[in-house]
Amino acid sequence: MISFLLSLLALVAGYIIYGKFVEKTFGVDDNIKTPAETMQDGVDFVPMSWPKIFLIQFLNIAGLGPIFGAISGALWGPAAFLWIVFGCIFAGAVHDFFTGILSMRNKGANVPELVGKYLGEKVKKIMVVFSVILLILVGVVFLTGPADLLHTLTGLSRNTFIVIITIYYILATILPIDKIIGKIYPLFGCCLLIMAIGIGFGITTQGYTIPEIQFFNFHPNGVPIFPYLFITIACGAISGFHATQSPIMARCVKKESEARKIFYGAMITEGVIALIWAAAAMAFFGGSEGLQAAISNGGPAGVVNTISNTVMGKIGAVLAILGVVACPITSGDTAFRSARLIIADHINLKQEQIGNRYKIAIPMFAVGIALTFIDFTVIWRYFSWANQTLAMIMLWAAASYMVKVNKNHWICSIPAVFMSAVTSAYILQAPEGFRISASVSNIVGIIFALVLFGVFLNYTRKSQKEDSLEFNK
Repeated sequence: MISFLLSLLALVAGYIIYGKFVEKTFGVDDNIKTPAETMQDGVDFVPMSWPKIFLIQFLNIAGLGPIFGAISGALWGPAAFLWIVFGCIFAGAVHDFFTGILSMRNKGANVPELVGKYLGEKVKKIMVVFSVILLILVGVVFLTGPADLLHTLTGLSRNTFIVIITIYYILATILPIDKIIGKIYPLFGCCLLIMAIGIGFGITTQGYTIPEIQFFNFHPNGVPIFPYLFITIACGAISGFHATQSPIMARCVKKESEARKIFYGAMITEGVIALIWAAAAMAFFGGSEGLQAAISNGGPAGVVNTISNTVMGKIGAVLAILGVVACPITSGDTAFRSARLIIADHINLKQEQIGNRYKIAIPMFAVGIALTFIDFTVIWRYFSWANQTLAMIMLWAAASYMVKVNKNHWICSIPAVFMSAVTSAYILQAPEGFRISASVSNIVGIIFALVLFGVFLNYTRKSQKEDSLEFNK
């Protein structure tokens, strides 16, 4: 219990202390007009209040990620607390803040444009394809998942729900952001918060035992903590998917000083959600073996349903259904919307006219619907790796920006090095990767990360030398 409570306090302190440090290091300036002011189009660039943007951003990046990922990560035991806390404060929240604020500084640019500007045009071209594929995969999985669950709950045809959800996705993708997303997302965001608060209160007051932090691997199958835990718990610690979502809201922020509340704050809030669900999963089932049995029988959705019904009664049952159905849908629609924006930016197709939005949306949804008939069991396993790889690339881009403006790059480069080691080691040893032994792949992953760091430091020295020569002219 003490470890859990201290972890919650650490997240709050991280927002107040380190979040302020990151904000100051970057140098926000309210004298700089934001894209919401200078590029209003009534569709994607729409000024909103920061509390509304915060709730939308929170739901955009959260959905079921910090719940399902935290439940699966709880199999490793209380070590999950450490990753959620330190990953969220020093990596995930930094990643989200920089993606959001750099997008604001660059006319609402999406992640491929940001990466291209700070890491080069070749990387940009790769990122356009990488991001769009990733987002369509997210959208399709969050289309079929809720459809399958609704089919199970109601007995109605799966295809009927696919059609209904697809129609909603199309509307949410093409309509102005304040028409659907701006109206319903704050409500669903509040529901997700209420659900987590209720679970946290119930677990801590109803006699459940939350384990204390121990430096021990509790995974029933002995799966190593590194790198698997850091891939399994993405949302709630650090997630590349957030890099595709933050620019959506960056186009609506009125002042740069609101960026920390929205982007850093939403990530810390997601970390709190992940921490509560990790603690609940460990405590409710009496340990990793009981949790594994529950996951095997009903999956993470079954775990959510069981805990919610038991701890919160009828209210919990309603919130559980709302969570496992509505939250994936709200992640899916913004995934498609983000894909539309990335494609539009890349081909320079203005989106004020609804016809231009349909030109991108119709082919995109045609591909998405076709993919619903394909078995994603194998392909989707690569998503976790691709997700964290995207986060790693964005952190390197942010570090490169800080070098260009002669500011402290370490707040971005250190987490970038760590995530480089994680992602490379994982793909080398994972079942869906090269299946190299952990002892070899971990060493290779660390070496790869250090090589990238060496290349980056060399780039840093060259940049500083060029600045010095320019100054002395």
